[in-house]
Amino acid sequence: MENVHENKINSVGQQKKSKWSQILKEKWLYFMILPGLAYFIIFKYVPMWGIIIAFQDYSPFLGVWQSQWVGLEHFQYFFSNPDFLRLLRNTFILALYDLVFFFPAPIILSLMLNEIRLSAYKRTLQTFVYVPHFMSWVIIASISYVFLTTGGGLVNDLIARFIGTEVNFLSSPEWFRPMIIGQIIWKETGWGTVIFLAALASVDQEQYEAAIVDGAGRFRRLWHVTLPGLRSTIVILLILRLGNFLDTGFQQIYLMSNSLNRSVADVFDTYVYFVGITEGAFSYSTAVGLFKSIVGIVLIVGADRFAKKLGQSGLF
Repeated sequence: MENVHENKINSVGQQKKSKWSQILKEKWLYFMILPGLAYFIIFKYVPMWGIIIAFQDYSPFLGVWQSQWVGLEHFQYFFSNPDFLRLLRNTFILALYDLVFFFPAPIILSLMLNEIRLSAYKRTLQTFVYVPHFMSWVIIASISYVFLTTGGGLVNDLIARFIGTEVNFLSSPEWFRPMIIGQIIWKETGWGTVIFLAALASVDQEQYEAAIVDGAGRFRRLWHVTLPGLRSTIVILLILRLGNFLDTGFQQIYLMSNSLNRSVADVFDTYVYFVGITEGAFSYSTAVGLFKSIVGIVLIVGADRFAKKLGQSGLF
């Protein structure tokens, strides 16, 4: 028994030594991680202490530790506020549109790019579809205004020539959500293909060759070889997307909203800005943000467990 115990201790010690020797051997790789690690610690983890003020009547003059504690008062007021259901509906509908229409867009575009055999033409197309990602939402909003505005907008001029009347895209509540989703698809679809094209590059080419030998056409190879190769990547990205389900984005919504479409444009992100920044209700706006974060955690954990039940790897 003593020999067995000593052997276990020696094996554990050898494992620790091997780990440290591996770390020392690749010390420069770990050194390169430090800037990214410092970024997440400083800008992601340290600010999490700020959620304390969601349970306080926070005053900048008193500070975090001397402000009065009010418990769940801000949450109770938020859930009983008539604006809550309107904000939840607007945010949920936009998030659902994003999930249904935008999430599959990079997958479809990646599959189309993957079918191009001429490499120079493929690289050129990839460059063009990447470019919109690097444009700010201010530029996107300006382009939308130039194309969609009434009385001179290019799109409205074409519509007026065919049907005789213009469509008020920018101020109409009915067109706000399609316009927002259209902007997101145009701006981010190309950049979203980066991960999927990398996943497609890792698909075993022998599977395609075997499928061709078996007489599978292009669609059959796509369905039985390409899509199964993307399945794990799609599941992981879908789980991560559900974690940000209520994050519709502040800047884009703020730039495209106005007094005429406000009934459908108000979402949690813009509400936090108007209440927290312009009205100075720091504790209340923090409570709203904490509610969004809790919903995101519940969705991401639930989606991960559901994926595992279906036989997928998941995140955790």
